[in-house]
Amino acid sequence: MRDKELSLEQREELIRTLKARFEKNMNRHKGLEWANVQAKLEADTEKMWSLNEMEGTGGEPDVVGDDKKTGEYIFCDCSAESPKGRRSVCYDREALESRKKHKPENSAIDMAAAMGIELLTEEQYRELQKLENFDMKTSSWVQTPDNIRKLGGALFCDRRYDTVFMYHNGAESYYAARGFRGLLRV
Repeated sequence: MRDKELSLEQREELIRTLKARFEKNMNRHKGLEWANVQAKLEADTEKMWSLNEMEGTGGEPDVVGDDKKTGEYIFCDCSAESPKGRRSVCYDREALESRKKHKPENSAIDMAAAMGIELLTEEQYRELQKLENFDMKTSSWVQTPDNIRKLGGALFCDRRYDTVFMYHNGAESYYAARGFRGLLRV
C-alpha cells in the first residue's frame, strides 16, 4: 500500500512529536518506556501512517497503555476536545445515505476505517476519562451495539459536571461539536 506510507522526513517528524507528547504526559502511560514504543512504531510504517492521520486531524495521539497479552501499545486521541478535523460527521455510511438534505461530508465509521483506526467503545472512552478530563465542551461518537443501530440510533459520550455521560442520538445526526476519538494498537 504505497499510499499509506510516510516519507522518511514525515516519519522522523511524527516520532519527534509523539516522543515529546509521551514525555510531557507520563501520567497516561506509567511504567512504559519510549524506546520500546519507538521500536514498535519504526517496525510498522502503516501504523505510523494511521498515527499521522490521527495527528493531522487534531487528535493528538498518545500511548494510554499496553496490552500484556499481545505486547501491543495502545494509542488513543488525547486532544482536550473531540478532534477538530473529525467533527460534523454522522455515525456511519447508512446514516449518511439516509439523509435527504444537508448531508455531512463523511461519517465517523468511514473516516476511522480510512484512517486505519477504530472508534472507542464506551468502556474504552470511560477508561480514557480516568487519565484526564476530555470532551468538556464537545462530544464523541462511540461504537454502538447492533441492536441500537438497527433501530436507527447511535451512541456518544462526553464529560459534564465532573461525570462521564453516554447518550443516544439518531445515527444520521451531526453537530459541529461532535466528532470521534480513535484507538490504534501498535
